[in-house]
Amino acid sequence: MKKKLLSLVLGTAMVTTLLAGCGSTSTEAPASEAAEVESEAVETPAAESEAAESEVAEAPAAEAGDGAVYYLNFKPEQAEQWEALAEVYTEETGVPVTVVTASSGTYESTLKSEMAKEEAPTLFQVNGPVGLATWKDYCYDLKDSDVYKNLSSDDFALVNEDGSVSGIAYVIETYGIIYNKTLLNDYFETEGAVATSVEEINNFDTFKAVVEDIQAKKDELGILGAFTSAGMDASSDWRFKTHLANMPIYYEYKADGISSTDAIKGTYLDNYKAIWDLYINNATCEPSLLSSKTGEDAASEFALGEAVFYQNGTWAYGDIAAAEEISDEELGMLPIYIGGEGEENQGLCTGSENYWCVNAKADQADIDATLAFINWVVTSDAGRSALANDMGFVTPFTTMADYLPANPLVAAANEDIAAGHTAVTWNFTTMPSEEWKNGVGSALLEYAQGTGEWDAVVTAFVDGWATEAAAAKAE
Repeated sequence: MKKKLLSLVLGTAMVTTLLAGCGSTSTEAPASEAAEVESEAVETPAAESEAAESEVAEAPAAEAGDGAVYYLNFKPEQAEQWEALAEVYTEETGVPVTVVTASSGTYESTLKSEMAKEEAPTLFQVNGPVGLATWKDYCYDLKDSDVYKNLSSDDFALVNEDGSVSGIAYVIETYGIIYNKTLLNDYFETEGAVATSVEEINNFDTFKAVVEDIQAKKDELGILGAFTSAGMDASSDWRFKTHLANMPIYYEYKADGISSTDAIKGTYLDNYKAIWDLYINNATCEPSLLSSKTGEDAASEFALGEAVFYQNGTWAYGDIAAAEEISDEELGMLPIYIGGEGEENQGLCTGSENYWCVNAKADQADIDATLAFINWVVTSDAGRSALANDMGFVTPFTTMADYLPANPLVAAANEDIAAGHTAVTWNFTTMPSEEWKNGVGSALLEYAQGTGEWDAVVTAFVDGWATEAAAAKAE
């Protein structure tokens, strides 16, 4: 795949190398790639960037005709911002824009329900190639759209073999283990600390030793635990059944030189167990309480300084900042180490599972209105400011060079890439189904609570994958 413009996408002049990991054909999204590829240096001349920005700023608003827009939003954390932006667009153009946001963990079922209605969404999302397989007949070809022309690279589009474009990524995100620099530095100064700086933490064994020592010294440090609670309700379990589960998949794909499979082997599930054990046994609560813990609980525990570590991503900054208890300067992010080969040079997890698709079955007037709306979002001052400043998004559009989020977690992601670390690709977009994730999540919770064995996690992961992959092919 082409490697270009990631320094523009991630928004820092320091970044002159691209993510390693793109190895599949252009028919797949970057999140589903795993073959390791050398990064390339990229420079964007300032004059060209300024000229492009000037052209964007002077471009008139697109006309949308008599149609209407109905956006089924995937991200609950940005629901209010999308609703506010829709109001601005309607005031400016007269075009009605409705934004409906699915509850966390219910997007696919909500989409199926809404698509069956007469007034179906005109703009919706898929999470990558697997999600696209279900909705490909509903995807309008975006190849000739203005919003596609503003995309920085086909690496951020779902391009089909015939050259048609079914989806466009609108946000690039990064996740890892967010940490409180002040609390971690307090630990480094304790007697007998197993590390004295964050730079020493570059593999699982060292990280494990640090976490367990912090847990042993939690009273001395004035915290409740090394990690926030690993809540397993719908608002939080995706962090572990999807994002954490990405790690053993990433290393298996990398070792086997593949970018997807119908039969996962589970080569790195012992590593998955090791990091899960570390999370649940060195946290703010006992493992038996995880079924009642929520994503809000974890965010609050971290924001209030009750835990040093919190697995989440760049999108979590808003919740952390809202508590006004921890400063931007105190936030850092570590890779998720699981003991994989060469992990000393492993970076954070970067990619996208958020692809805009336009409903091909909608009236043409509504299709045109929707195309005009999303192009306005990525070219107008109001739209670009909302994406970068209100929603905190890093976006893959050439129009966004001067619209970058003031997000210290994004800065941490940039620093990680600038250090030459190999970013972990988002392979969870190749997970065969939501049912598979739920099966893994249930087994993880039962294991944590002591009501199930780890073998059940392995069965859900390996056998469940084969079953769900076969079922998807049979549809």
